[in-house]
Amino acid sequence: MTRVAGTGPAAGPSRRGPLFWSSAVAGWALILWGVRGALHHQVDTRPGQLVRFLLGGALAHDLVLAPVVLLTGVVLARTVGGRWRAPVQSALLVSGTLFLFSYPLLRGYGRALGNPTSLPHNYAANLAVVLGAVAAVTAAVAVAAARGSVSASRRAAGGEPASGRRRGTSSSGRPRHPTP
Repeated sequence: MTRVAGTGPAAGPSRRGPLFWSSAVAGWALILWGVRGALHHQVDTRPGQLVRFLLGGALAHDLVLAPVVLLTGVVLARTVGGRWRAPVQSALLVSGTLFLFSYPLLRGYGRALGNPTSLPHNYAANLAVVLGAVAAVTAAVAVAAARGSVSASRRAAGGEPASGRRRGTSSSGRPRHPTP
C-alpha cells in the first residue's frame, strides 16, 4: 500500500480552506445571536429553563435514547432473519420517529384549559392507528419479499424459468449451445 505524502494521521493538522472558516464564523455568529436573543427576551425564553432543557435533552439522548437504540439494533440483528430484517428495521425507525414527534401531543403539552381547540384530538388513538398501518405495510412488504424469494429459489432449483420460456433456450427462443 502506498501512502501519499502529507496525508494520513501522521501528517499533522489538516489545512482548512476559506469555505470551512467562513462557515465556522457564520455558525458561531448564529449561535451568539440566538443566545443574545434568549437573554434579551428572558421573560419569554426563560434562560434557566432553556439551559435545563438543552442539557437535559443532551443527557437524555446520550444516556437513554442512544443506548436503547443500539441495544435494540443488536437484539434485532441477532434475532430477526435476513429477509425480514430490513422491513423490521424500517418499521422500527418509522415507528420510533412517529412516537418521538407525537410525544408532546400525547403528554398534552400546549393544552390550554380555557381553549378546547388547543389539542382537540385523541392523539393516543391516532398514534395507535398510524402504528398499526406501519405494521400492516411492513408485514405486507416482508411477505411479498419472502414470496418473491421463494419463487426465485424454486426457479433456481429447476422449476419454471424466470421469464416463462423453455429451459435451455436463449431470449430469442433459439437453443443455447455451450461453448467449449
